[in-house]
Amino acid sequence: QVQLVESGGGLVQPGGSLRLSCAASGSIVSIYSMGWYRHTPEKQRELVATISSLGRTTYADSVKGRFTISRDNAKKRVSLQMNNLKPEDTAVYYCNYRNSRDNAWGQGTQVTVSS
Repeated sequence: QVQLVESGGGLVQPGGSLRLSCAASGSIVSIYSMGWYRHTPEKQRELVATISSLGRTTYADSVKGRFTISRDNAKKRVSLQMNNLKPEDTAVYYCNYRNSRDNAWGQGTQVTVSS
């Protein structure tokens, strides 16, 4: 019902930056939260960052000070600015959309931090 299209993943060297973007379409309501999760074969799905309709944000301790989540309600997009990337940030990143009735996920985008 809600579709999420992600972009911005790729290969970057340690210390570099990437900006992930997620555009939502479909049955979107006015009040919803969006976020980013990541997954590796070695670890379970991990919350990276979330942002509410009012702009309240949460971050995993491992990314605080390096990642910034933001949203553009007019464009129905959420972005994740990732700075000072580390090899341990390597993962598949998933965009999430959530409200009182729906919980949707993007297809995932690969982020690889390596020399």
